[in-house]
Amino acid sequence: MYFRTKKTGPYEYVQVVASYRDDGKVRQQVLVTLGRLDALKSSGQLDQLMRSGLRFCERLVVLDAQARGDTQAAEVRRIGPDLVFGRLWEELGFHGILKGLLKERRYAFDVERAIYLTVLHRLFASGSDRQAERWREDYRIRGCDGLELHHLYRAMAFLGTPLSKDEQEGKTPFAPRCVKDLIEEQWFDRRRDLFTEVDLVFFDTTSIYFVGEGGETIGKRGKSKDHRPELKQMVVGLVIDKEGRPLCCEMWPGNTTDVKTLLPIVRRLKKRFGIQQVCIVADRGMISKETVRELEQPGSEVKYILGVRMRQQKEVREDVMGRAGAYHEVVPKRTQRKDRSPLKVKEVWQGKRRYVVCLNEDQRAKDAADRLAIVASLKEQLKQGDKSLIGNKGYRRFVKTTGEERFAIDEPKMAKESRFDGKWVLTTNTDLSATDVALTYKQLWMVEELFRTMKSIIDSRPIYHKCDETIRGHVFCSFLALCLRKEIADRLAESAPDVEWMDLLRDLNQLQEVLTVFSGKTFAIRSQLKGYAHAALQAAGVAAPPTLRAIE
Repeated sequence: MYFRTKKTGPYEYVQVVASYRDDGKVRQQVLVTLGRLDALKSSGQLDQLMRSGLRFCERLVVLDAQARGDTQAAEVRRIGPDLVFGRLWEELGFHGILKGLLKERRYAFDVERAIYLTVLHRLFASGSDRQAERWREDYRIRGCDGLELHHLYRAMAFLGTPLSKDEQEGKTPFAPRCVKDLIEEQWFDRRRDLFTEVDLVFFDTTSIYFVGEGGETIGKRGKSKDHRPELKQMVVGLVIDKEGRPLCCEMWPGNTTDVKTLLPIVRRLKKRFGIQQVCIVADRGMISKETVRELEQPGSEVKYILGVRMRQQKEVREDVMGRAGAYHEVVPKRTQRKDRSPLKVKEVWQGKRRYVVCLNEDQRAKDAADRLAIVASLKEQLKQGDKSLIGNKGYRRFVKTTGEERFAIDEPKMAKESRFDGKWVLTTNTDLSATDVALTYKQLWMVEELFRTMKSIIDSRPIYHKCDETIRGHVFCSFLALCLRKEIADRLAESAPDVEWMDLLRDLNQLQEVLTVFSGKTFAIRSQLKGYAHAALQAAGVAAPPTLRAIE
């Protein structure tokens, strides 16, 4: 049954109508006509009728009482984050993997829930474990109500605990194998099948600084990418596959140079992940003659696509860059702002070594314009005096001494510098075409984007942990958060391809449940689904909770 209005002349009448089937057809029967709509509204009789019927509908009674303010609000909890990422956590297998590793350990609290809480906090608020404990108070997260701060610390230590001596095979020379390595390897095995092929991986590193000593062995002074050389730091390496999915992360002392990390990563991928042939794609900071020499040793079966330091390597600077030859156009010049960046490639062989020279015409024009702007400013500075020029790196590249401690513009150096405008050089031992080599290397931005995401997720920098185990566990939780973020992004690619990450978090945070008491009973009233919250629930395969539910 339902209400409907029927217009007769200038007036509308309210009717109660029932639907029924007759010979397979749906028909309606008017049970009663209540009267004119305007009269019922003005007299308040319609409101009285509706309210009198509410006493037979408990759910509607509660909602009506809530709207009138006649209920007692007991608690407000955000439910969106756990609904979505709790399901992904289980479907990706992290719940089962952790439960399996913890089966023989006798903790007095739920370690898996403590790790999940930390990972969820990294996605939505970031910060330290102390902040995670306070953050939890506003959220409904299954199984986390009894957790305290020391539980989170012990969970971090569990993740970073070194394995026994007989389980150290395949470790890198800079850090022992830990529990977190088992999680990475088991997670890879769970999603591996006959069609899983990891023949192309991307690798890059970043640094994270500490306040304090930074553990017993991890905190060391080195080249800081955060521009904090006075503080001890650690080096974090991230490996992702060609689909952009994180495979593993590595943590080393802060004085470990990039060129020393590439080969240990290759060995671990082959040894611990059972990958027979792998192609490493890495930035120019990873390359050295020794590194390439070891990659090319007989029997190594390691393919690589590596960026080259054009200005520092004599062979590249003088021979490769000066080699004549036509470029092949891969991506044409832009006609619209959102088009892909233009790209041209040229293959150059220098002895047995293969290089691919890449050119972006738009970037070449920008580099030339930037250099002219620097030189114009430099000329103005020279007119006013040149003592302050040597401290400016932008100016320093284009000046030379002329005797008597005077400086002048180095015209020949400027001409040489123009050769590098809009170009970058790659070296590879793969059989891929020059076009595929260049396009594959450009995918390395995925790692760089993930590192930017990772540093925002682990916005607990500077890290205050004092033990190697808790430091490793702390950073590994950020890796797990990246895995969840990648999974939801992939699932939303079709239904909401343009979703902004911060908008998604905001909409999930706005999904709340209000616990209210009415007539001695407790009810949970769910807020409306706003923005991308509905798309996120659908992507995770989760049904939205009912608008109202009774709590026993």
